[in-house]
Amino acid sequence: MKVLLVFAHPEPRSLNGALRDVAIKELEAQGQQVKVSDLYADRWKSEVDRADFPPLAPDARLKPAAASGEAFAADALTDDVRAEQAKLRWADVLILQFPLWWFSMPAILKGWVDRVYAYGFAYGVGEHSDKRWGDRYGEGTLAGKRAMLIVTAGGWAEHYAERGINGSIDDLLFPINHGILYYPGYDVLPPFVAYRVDSLDETGFEPVAERLRERMRTLATIPPIPYRRQNGGDYLIPSMQLRPDLGKPGVTGLALHVDA
Repeated sequence: MKVLLVFAHPEPRSLNGALRDVAIKELEAQGQQVKVSDLYADRWKSEVDRADFPPLAPDARLKPAAASGEAFAADALTDDVRAEQAKLRWADVLILQFPLWWFSMPAILKGWVDRVYAYGFAYGVGEHSDKRWGDRYGEGTLAGKRAMLIVTAGGWAEHYAERGINGSIDDLLFPINHGILYYPGYDVLPPFVAYRVDSLDETGFEPVAERLRERMRTLATIPPIPYRRQNGGDYLIPSMQLRPDLGKPGVTGLALHVDA
C-alpha cells in the first residue's frame, strides 16, 4: 500500500511532529511505502494568484476555476502543483495531518488544497444532466482510494462532543472530510483526533501513540464513514436535496448526509 502524508505544522519537534514519526514508522514496519509532503519545511506557496497559471494572458481577467482548468488540460500548472498531483495519483491512501487552529486546518494546508485540487483534476469532471450532476461525492478522479485526517486539538474531548461548547468534532471536520476528501471520490475513514495536547506529557503521549499505531495497522480494513453517494439515488437532481423520505426521524443538519 502506498501512503501520502501531507503534514502541516511549523515545528518539527512538536507533538504533531512526534505523531507523524510514529505513523510513518508503523506504516514502514508493515512494509507500506510512504511519501511525506511537509508543507512548512517545503515553504509551500499557499495563495492562489496569476503565477499559478502560466498560460493566462497578462491582460486577461483572472477567473481561478477557468484558469485552473485550462492550465491543467494543457499540462501547464506549476511544477510544485504537478508534483503534488503526481503523489496523489501514486498514493492508495492520503493522510492530512494538522493541528486544529480556529476550528479548521492551518492556512498553508488550505492553500495546498486550493492549488493542488485543480479543475479537471479534483473537480469539474463528469456529465451534468437530469440523471447525474458530475462525478463527485463518492465518485471522481480519486475514487477507489482512501483518506483520513490526523488532528490534534488543545481542548478536551468533552468540549468537542455532541453537546460540547465547541460543537461536535464530526461537524467541525465535515467540511474537510465530506467537502475536500469525499467530494473527489475518496473513501473517508474516521478521523484520528488527539485532545488536550497542550498539556500532554511523555507519560500521556504513549497511549496516544499506541492508538495511532493501531489506526495505521488497520488503515486498509477500517470501514469508511458511510456518506451518501450523490448519484446513488439519495438526492434529487438537479436540486441536490436529500429525498424527504430519507434520514432518521429527528436527525437534521450535517448528519443527514451520513447513511447510518
